Amino acid sequence: MNLFEIGSANVLKKEAPLAARMRPSSINEWVGQEHIVGKNTLLYRAIVADRLSSLVLYGPPGTGKTTLARIIAGTTQSVFTQINATAAGIKDIQRAIEEAKSNLALYSKRTILFVDEIHRFNKLQQDALLPYVEDGTLILIGATTENPYFEVNKALVSRSMVFELYPLTISDITTLLRRAISDTDNGLGFLPVHIDEDAITFLADRANGDARTALNALELAAITTEPAQDGRIMIDRHVAAACIQKRALCYEKNGDNHYDTISAFIKSMRGSDPDAAVYYLARMLYAGEDPKFIARRVVICASEDVGNADPHALMVAMAAAQAVDFIGMPEAQIVLSQAVTYIACAPKSNAACAAIFAARDDVANIPIKSVPNHLRDAGHKGAGALGHGAGYQYAHSFPGNYVPQAYLPEELANKVYYKPSDNGVEKKIGEALRKLRPGREY
Repeated sequence: MNLFEIGSANVLKKEAPLAARMRPSSINEWVGQEHIVGKNTLLYRAIVADRLSSLVLYGPPGTGKTTLARIIAGTTQSVFTQINATAAGIKDIQRAIEEAKSNLALYSKRTILFVDEIHRFNKLQQDALLPYVEDGTLILIGATTENPYFEVNKALVSRSMVFELYPLTISDITTLLRRAISDTDNGLGFLPVHIDEDAITFLADRANGDARTALNALELAAITTEPAQDGRIMIDRHVAAACIQKRALCYEKNGDNHYDTISAFIKSMRGSDPDAAVYYLARMLYAGEDPKFIARRVVICASEDVGNADPHALMVAMAAAQAVDFIGMPEAQIVLSQAVTYIACAPKSNAACAAIFAARDDVANIPIKSVPNHLRDAGHKGAGALGHGAGYQYAHSFPGNYVPQAYLPEELANKVYYKPSDNGVEKKIGEALRKLRPGREY
């Protein structure tokens, strides 16, 4: 690095956001993620001993993936190279590989290549790394906010250790905020900042596990608040709220959090917890999820999990789906809340759902000669002459509009697919079926 580059780096560090300036420089300054970098954990020992193998760091924004890579850079004797997949191309990868080969051949030093946002690389770019990770030319550290088992090539994942980072706790973020306020070299210690305990807790809570969000909000509060008469910069909860405003949510519509949240939403409705269901509904809407997507999931749940225990649930869900399309947001949230709470509170049965899958399984696996002759159509040309429909008994010609006769193919005689539960309306359905077909196990 020449003098110009050194000067440029120093200026960038000085002008960098507080979150960047406050990155810890050693593993001993690290806060949070005790499950992977606490003392005596595998990763902690590997970093301290400088004995890393390839690894993938996976977690939400602001949880320390890049910071951990920088700590490794500061402790390793290997050559450390960093590229960002959002800007790098195949030529940058090839350049890094050639430099790694030279370092190994000339200086007997291995190269650690840190690829930030590795999920942004396409398959060709990821494949270019594979041979050199496999033969040890490169030690790969990939950082991603997306599930690596979906977004990173299986071959790369299989040759790496995957560590999942969780959202930081309120206590972790509080520690980082206090450190930033007192740090005179990289933090806000050069300013006469005084922050209320309530404001610190508020920022830590609203950041939703993202240290970057909390630190950037603190910096904004410090540099935009007019000093009081005594010269102090007073940050209370009101000031903090103005600087962070909306709670930060990790929610990408094609990411893990999207699938996790919709899964929790459906399971809460299925589990008859209207409070949890409406919370996850609010969480999705808050994050900008398409209300039509939510409505479709509600319709599915109404049929799959409520079914005939309360046939009105499907009507409510379909009406809500049509209303969402008709009126749009923000009023659509009221309609969705009504449907979601109704379905969560409704009696549950998946008997109708189980019936179709059991029947499909038999369709796929049991050969059937034909539809029973008496059920076949006698109206089309030549069918009557062939005896199709002969012997069919018209149900409405009999008392109670019912007559016992075989409807299933001979190979499936007396097979039961639909087994009504004892919940809601389905209890009555089951009682009626048992009276009509006493020989079957309903």
